[in-house]
Amino acid sequence: MTDAAGEGVRLQKVLARAGFGSRRTCDDLIAAGRVRVDGAVAVLGRRVDAETALILVDGAPVGVRPGLVYYLLNKPVGVVTTADDPQGRPVVVGLVPDEPRVFPVGRLDLDTEGLLLLTNDGEIANRITHPSYGVEKEYVVHVEGSPTRSVLRQLREGVELDDGVTAPARVTPVEPNVLRLVIHEGRNRQVRRMCDAVGHPVIRLVRTRIGPLADRSIRPGTWRHLETDELRALERAVADGA
Repeated sequence: MTDAAGEGVRLQKVLARAGFGSRRTCDDLIAAGRVRVDGAVAVLGRRVDAETALILVDGAPVGVRPGLVYYLLNKPVGVVTTADDPQGRPVVVGLVPDEPRVFPVGRLDLDTEGLLLLTNDGEIANRITHPSYGVEKEYVVHVEGSPTRSVLRQLREGVELDDGVTAPARVTPVEPNVLRLVIHEGRNRQVRRMCDAVGHPVIRLVRTRIGPLADRSIRPGTWRHLETDELRALERAVADGA
């Protein structure tokens, strides 16, 4: 995105288009030193190429490149979290528009259902999946048997798996065989493996929240665009130093 002079677009205009308020409000953000472009604190009058610039507001990456989309999908059981499947099974990208091309952020296995973000914003996707940013994922877990207080304590303190001890989880009993479990790591089949390790295999697993994103009204197999305030909240959740 460049202006007629080919020198880029004024930064406050780019921020305003991204939903940060009026250009005057965006001027105030810049003047306060809260905006960085490609690692440097921005100054008033700065021009940027929104196609290539990495813009941070309060340490949070801002999706300003034209054509960025963010879909929140309720993945049903039996759909693969990939763009293509050699076995011919249905894939999550087949449930959202073909254009622009997007990719799933993280994975839900074939038998897991619930919220999944799909986007073409690589920067925010990388931050959501990288464990150093600590983005929480919340699940409702139906298990075999009724976990005891000792089992709950194990989950809360960390469970020994073949790839190391898990980080402490937040666990709340919902029913005798139903738990609400919150983790911030992204290991392969982590929740299932944790429950197996403590003797309570998973019967049903539903992801109900990704960081600040939650919506019980999305039916399985359907999706919606993120609202601007949801995107801002997600950007804050993956800000530098999170």
